[in-house]
Amino acid sequence: MARLFGTDGVRGVANADLTAELALGLSVAAAHVLARIAEAAPSGSSAGAGARPKAVVGRDPRASGEFLEAAVVAGLASAGVDVLRVGVLPTPAVAHLTAVLGADLGVMLSASHNPMPDNGIKFIARGGHKLSDELEDAIEEVYARHAHGEPWTRPTGAGVGRITDHAEGFDTYVAHLLGVLPNRLDGLKVVIDGAHGAAARVSPTAFATAGAEIVTIGDDPTGLNINDGYGSTHLDKLRAAVLEHGADLGVAHDGDADRCLAVDADGNEVDGDQILAVLALAMREAGTLREDTVVATVMSNLGFKLALEREGLTLIQAAVGDRYVLEELKRGGFALGGEQSGHVIALDHATTGDGTLTGLLLAARVAATGRTLAELAGVMERLPQVLVNVPDVDRSRVATCAELQHAVREAEAELGATGRVLLRPSGTEPLVRVMVEAADIDQARAVAGRLADVVKSTLG
Repeated sequence: MARLFGTDGVRGVANADLTAELALGLSVAAAHVLARIAEAAPSGSSAGAGARPKAVVGRDPRASGEFLEAAVVAGLASAGVDVLRVGVLPTPAVAHLTAVLGADLGVMLSASHNPMPDNGIKFIARGGHKLSDELEDAIEEVYARHAHGEPWTRPTGAGVGRITDHAEGFDTYVAHLLGVLPNRLDGLKVVIDGAHGAAARVSPTAFATAGAEIVTIGDDPTGLNINDGYGSTHLDKLRAAVLEHGADLGVAHDGDADRCLAVDADGNEVDGDQILAVLALAMREAGTLREDTVVATVMSNLGFKLALEREGLTLIQAAVGDRYVLEELKRGGFALGGEQSGHVIALDHATTGDGTLTGLLLAARVAATGRTLAELAGVMERLPQVLVNVPDVDRSRVATCAELQHAVREAEAELGATGRVLLRPSGTEPLVRVMVEAADIDQARAVAGRLADVVKSTLG
């Protein structure tokens, strides 16, 4: 059986790849694996205290999330897990609630920035952390054994789990966000693009309560319009709204709000690398940037690395995916990491990328310094970077195709020390990403185009 888990949970077209049966079966398997681990824990676990295991389940507003939530909740309860159903909330909110409510696992139903027909299941371990590869493998193994005929161990009678709606989760999460802010946002005008997703209500509430004057777009989720022309992958409407309303900045989330990208007062994009640079300097000033180190990924712009070096900060690069950034943060005891795409992890305050928190911290820095976002983001200069997504190819052969690897070596020789090439199979979508950096944008485009053609011809 092909591996079900990608870089961020299990994803696919809802009701085609990701069915109710799969959601139910994976939830039972996760309950068996994660609850068993919790039972072995000496303290801090609901199961370890002699009670039934407890799970927190949330979702983004996709229509398919309704039936998938029902399947997940049914699977967990059938495995003897009590379920707190928190409704539509961001992924970082579900992670936070999993931790503060002492739950043994959390489940978030979302396909993040993917189009509406897709959905996904993200399992969260006790403490609010994303699962390790080892835990995902263990869940897949249990699920596969059941798929091949091994029966589940099923409780009956009073042993089945109970299901409770936990509407208080919204207020708990907003209070957490406001408690993290170093200063208020009074005097700032901020445009918030909720992507018609999980942050459409949370983010405006948090910003307004913190004192900002807000304008909202992408704030009317219907279940069918998530990420449709709005959000962190579609910044044009945010740019237009910032300019129209004379705002100081705009922030854009993705469907499950674990990302944040920004736009300055002139409508220029401020990406995840620039946000990390701004926050790193703020944290160093506050004495909270442990070891003066930032963790990013191999996709980070070379200009980001050069900016940190100029400021006397250290950059550690992890594999693509905020889970791998998190692993490096925990391994080294660091406090800040993230991705160019807008996943930013402030580990002292969150266990995963948190788009609303990132936007709040960025706005707080603008308010505290009195400087514009453009001035703050100017700490780094982005070198020309071209990213081409090549769909409908065999992702598994990227590292083994000799002709493709030869083309990469030729491109690297052409770019020399002034650029780089990165080919990466997407972990969440059926495509290969071709990234080229160069000192000259025309050269970057030409090299990326040639490599994309080679990917199509050799892997198509």
